Amino acid sequence: MIQVWMSAAGLCGATLIGSILGFFFKNLPHKLNDTILGLCAGIMLASSTIGLILPAFEGTSQWWWVAVGVMAGAFLLNLLDLLTPHLHTISGLDPEQHHNGSIINKVLLFVIAIALHKLPEGMAAGVSMSPAKGVSADWTVSLGIAIQNIPEGMVIIAPLLLAGVSRLRTFAIALSIGMLEVIGVWAGFALGSISELLLPVMLGFAGGAMLYVTSDEMIPETHAHGYQKQATYALLFGFVFMIIVEKLF
Repeated sequence: MIQVWMSAAGLCGATLIGSILGFFFKNLPHKLNDTILGLCAGIMLASSTIGLILPAFEGTSQWWWVAVGVMAGAFLLNLLDLLTPHLHTISGLDPEQHHNGSIINKVLLFVIAIALHKLPEGMAAGVSMSPAKGVSADWTVSLGIAIQNIPEGMVIIAPLLLAGVSRLRTFAIALSIGMLEVIGVWAGFALGSISELLLPVMLGFAGGAMLYVTSDEMIPETHAHGYQKQATYALLFGFVFMIIVEKLF
């Protein structure tokens, strides 16, 4: 239980640290913003692959259930994307009109966009902490998400400040988003602990959700402003960095 609390506190704390840093870097240019998001995308790709999906396949002989879990995780995020009005751009630097969100405040849409993938991130970390036998995933996912939460926290603060949201309210929003990850960690841990048979499926589910967010939201945004080369190399750096961390620790 202590490890789960540490994971939850680390994810929430990293988001808050990034948000506080964001108060001092609220005018990030697109080039730097896309590079940071590229780095985050690489970290997410590595964390979901080596921290969730591969251990899920190693933890069961019924590999098809893991494959179903991966696709189900992606499908759920796709369904939420269709049913929930929100801005697709994670950093919120560009204006965008969602077909379901014409009357909803842009700031609210932006916050929903962040919240949509913070909860699955927390669940992914929680599932990876489940103590079932035969599954080796532990701190890799939590560490990867925490690392990417810091720069991501920086790039999500700027749009709120530029929209005229007060610093106190902005910090409250960041705290709420961080608490979503805490809820996600415990929800994922509970689901992953139900049975050893269910855990590989849940690992695959969490990995699929993270891959969907990375492919559908993070990578496209980094390629939308002409800085795709820098973003691509940042992605590769983040991916290799997480592999090295996993091998060392």
